[in-house]
Amino acid sequence: MASQTDPLRDEPGDAVESSESESALQTARRQLYHAADHLDIDPSIVERLKYPKKVHEVTVPIKRDDGTVEVFTGYRAQHDSVRGPFKGGLRYHPDVTRDECVGLGMWMTWKCAVMDLPFGGAKGGIAANPKDLSSTEKERLTRRFAQEIRDVIGPNQDIPAPDMGTDPQTMAWLMDAYSMQEGETTPGVVTGKPPVVGGSEGREEAPGRSVAIITKLVCEYYDRKLKETTVAVQGYGSVGANAARLLDEWGATVVAVSDVNGAMYEPEGVDTASVPSHDEEPEAVTKYADTVISNDELLTLDVDVLIPAALGNVITEENAKAVAADFVVEGANGPTISTADSILAERGVAVIPDILANAGGVTVSYFEWLQDINRRAWSLERVNDELEAEMRAAWDAVRSEFEQRDVTWRDAAYIVALSRIAEAHEARGLWP
Repeated sequence: MASQTDPLRDEPGDAVESSESESALQTARRQLYHAADHLDIDPSIVERLKYPKKVHEVTVPIKRDDGTVEVFTGYRAQHDSVRGPFKGGLRYHPDVTRDECVGLGMWMTWKCAVMDLPFGGAKGGIAANPKDLSSTEKERLTRRFAQEIRDVIGPNQDIPAPDMGTDPQTMAWLMDAYSMQEGETTPGVVTGKPPVVGGSEGREEAPGRSVAIITKLVCEYYDRKLKETTVAVQGYGSVGANAARLLDEWGATVVAVSDVNGAMYEPEGVDTASVPSHDEEPEAVTKYADTVISNDELLTLDVDVLIPAALGNVITEENAKAVAADFVVEGANGPTISTADSILAERGVAVIPDILANAGGVTVSYFEWLQDINRRAWSLERVNDELEAEMRAAWDAVRSEFEQRDVTWRDAAYIVALSRIAEAHEARGLWP
């Protein structure tokens, strides 16, 4: 399972009827304004950051296996590159839109900045359902899309990565198509590739590993022993399964894990190694369960740590009052809507935001990019050691703001991100 969140200080066209319907773009702008309220920065920088630098829209025609031609629409939104090349995922999903890509591209800007990576934010996608495409159709779609956006991507310009509906094989096709047109093998044009063609060891596991690392640091900060900590994980895909297994290995008691069909609940602890992830056996969690509860029930279990690692917008105004966990560590992108966030804050539930917790993916993508441009592979041990060091450094920066400003963890993370971006804009200035 994969995924994608004070009222808005409304821009024209940004008004929303409720937090439930808030788009990715509206959310990204709201978070920008909220962080800016805590900082003494030039308002013109905030004004610039409300908008993407460029949005590319292309048509992507492919021949289907039955000989018919179908035309899809693709996007690449490039938000901000003041700190380095654009970086962000590429998704295949029928609901991909321009504004979604813009909003998620903004999110990537904040995420790269909070991790202090030399990248800006971007996001792209094709409005297509990958489940309706054969492997050969998906390859043709990817190669044609690579050709359509070839002039706006590159290892020093914009570096895509996997996202919803795409995977390492998709990135290998994109890299090959780009390299064929450039006349030289250019592995650094994308990240998230298979290691055999320049991908990094540990990249696929990285978002889940970072969630586990941050959970461990949260427990340390609040003087909770990990071996006495109970955890519930919604979503047993790449993020949730890797986070659950690491926490289990480190001594925490994972009492519940789930997929789209429901949750396995074992109060004495789930043997996470014996439960196949979504990648290993899709939708298999409940097959291995003695006790099955719903995903909604999982969110309100009396546990120490709740990790929503599946879809966005799952913690809502309706269920936030029933969340019994002391800590929420966001594994998915945007799992907590804004009104729910306020309710949890009022109740004293610490919410560690997605732009910090699941940033292991983009961080190891940075490591992969370094390996590609230097033509030197790292060992898995080095990748994991470097990732832990980067996560601790980001945690320390966010913790400092959290303590000094008496704000929420989410506000602290966005303050760190925006202050770094604003400093870079001030240093570079506005040309001409």
